[in-house]
Amino acid sequence: MQELTDIVKPFLRWAGGKSWLLKHLPELIPSKGFGNYHEPFLGGGSIFLALNPKYSYLSDLNTELIDTYETLRDYPKLVISCLADYKNEERYYYQMREFQPTNPIENAARFIYLNQTSFNGIYRVNLKGKYNVPFGYRTKNFFEPEKLTKVSERLQNVEFGRGDFSIILDNVQENDLVFLDPPYTVSHNNNGFIKYNHKLFSLDDQIRLSRIIDEIRSRGAYYILTNAAHDRIKEIFEKGDSRFTKSRASLIGGASAQRGPTKEYVFTNTI
Repeated sequence: MQELTDIVKPFLRWAGGKSWLLKHLPELIPSKGFGNYHEPFLGGGSIFLALNPKYSYLSDLNTELIDTYETLRDYPKLVISCLADYKNEERYYYQMREFQPTNPIENAARFIYLNQTSFNGIYRVNLKGKYNVPFGYRTKNFFEPEKLTKVSERLQNVEFGRGDFSIILDNVQENDLVFLDPPYTVSHNNNGFIKYNHKLFSLDDQIRLSRIIDEIRSRGAYYILTNAAHDRIKEIFEKGDSRFTKSRASLIGGASAQRGPTKEYVFTNTI
């Protein structure tokens, strides 16, 4: 079993993030190692940052997210310098939420700032595509230049993509590792169906993702999939590979949130 060393923590807060999975990663990594790394639902990138692969293909449907990663990779000092002027104050937050930058540096700094100072780190837009998450009243310092520098260093050998998860098939080869963390279509513990953000990741999308995994396996590559612990999910992704049930604490709050233990499935052919 491989040990993880020199883990870099995410610079973004992301609903459904996989920091809870880090303690299980050593038992999931292929014992013989792997080639390139692929992650098409990037989000906060905690798994990528922990594994520190030699070369990676990272992508997401959220173009603002990928633009931020790419800009931080290429211009960390400029992003940090811009972010240093921002203030964690309610009035200032709403001014920045309305602000529409015209260059990639300001875009990246604004994205990081809003993410770190908003309510629960949720990414949500209205029907016009405008970010509309309220101020979070957080006391934690949002400006962490050392972390941003470390993340930028870890992004140097990354190729970015923007779009649907199926684009990973453009690059997956034998012995590569693909980590898949799709938006959950069904809630945990067989509690029914849910909707995340402004777009629905439907059961049809889950079935399409299952077919992508079939192609990954046929190429002799590895995959690790996390998903809701739900009977329908088990049915869709059952391929005779390993399946584990992992428990974690519910991380998203709010008046109607259900905190406490939450179960998730991990499917993989690495073991």
